Amino acid sequence: MQSVDNKVVSRIYGHKRGWVFSKNDFLDIGGDDAIRKSLSRLEIKGTIRRVLRGLYDYPRHSKLLNEPMGPDLNEVARALARKSGWRIQPSENTALNLLGLSTQVPAQAVYLSDGPSKTFAVGNRELIFRKRVLKESGFQLSESDLVVQALKALGRERIDTEIRDKIARAIPSEKWGSMVRDTKTAPAWVHNIIRKIADEVAL
Repeated sequence: MQSVDNKVVSRIYGHKRGWVFSKNDFLDIGGDDAIRKSLSRLEIKGTIRRVLRGLYDYPRHSKLLNEPMGPDLNEVARALARKSGWRIQPSENTALNLLGLSTQVPAQAVYLSDGPSKTFAVGNRELIFRKRVLKESGFQLSESDLVVQALKALGRERIDTEIRDKIARAIPSEKWGSMVRDTKTAPAWVHNIIRKIADEVAL
């Protein structure tokens, strides 16, 4: 039978580098104290890195610089949301950046949330949550939130073949069929573009 430590490590390795998590993501494996001690031991070994209080990541590594990369702010935002029970969605400008549709490297990432408005310092960047009534928070897939917000930011008239191709490349091809079903409650023009991208990916 696997020890708690082995189960924790197995779950971390099962996610790609850059995954951000809290002890809450392991409570099906063991008790609160056992998980906390296991994560502390892994941090001391350098397997994981503390990002914020109670939050860790499995660091990405830059081959070019031969050093760990900074935390993925989108992963940090989603880990905080899981830990706190918030529903979140990226702001329109943050969605554009995450999909590679903006050339700017922002000093902050902004998410709309049904939780409290809060700001976190993550390295030299800011992660900002703004309390909002989330009109389109029923999506099951984080990719759906991302694409819907980006399309709304761009506007219907700016969506051409080049933009559709960039969005298609940014999302795993196997996700598009599920996203079409997931975004039926999005504005009709947004859903139609997602359906069109899904059709093009399937060709």
